[in-house]
Amino acid sequence: MQESDLEAVIAIEQVAYSHPWTRGNFRDALASGYWAQCLRVQDELLGHVVAMEGVEETHLLNITVAPARQGQGWAHMMLDALCLWSRRQGAQWLWLEVRESNQRALHVYERYGFRRVGLRKDYYPADRQQREHAVVMSLNLKLQP
Repeated sequence: MQESDLEAVIAIEQVAYSHPWTRGNFRDALASGYWAQCLRVQDELLGHVVAMEGVEETHLLNITVAPARQGQGWAHMMLDALCLWSRRQGAQWLWLEVRESNQRALHVYERYGFRRVGLRKDYYPADRQQREHAVVMSLNLKLQP
């Protein structure tokens, strides 16, 4: 992902989420050197992924597939790439948070092998000054094929 990709990335974010990442969020991630990749088929941007390296772990910050392309295995493909990159960085664990209400994403992560390990109360902004809990999930990269 590069600065020149942000227009298209943000367009996907805005249709995919009620509280999308902003241009500033993506710029900060790029400036911080986070692993940020775009998934394209020919010239079509299908999705993107942003992750932060830690000590023997990786934290998945954002993974998004364009709504019109969801359910076609693209998230799985991006998770495969993330796991491969993470292992190369020496990570043993992959961590993420996901909105408690995002049942589709929870299903994708659980099918991939992530386990629910906790709950962060009032983690995400929601409508009308409300907050939403985040499900904390982890994947043991040593056990993944």
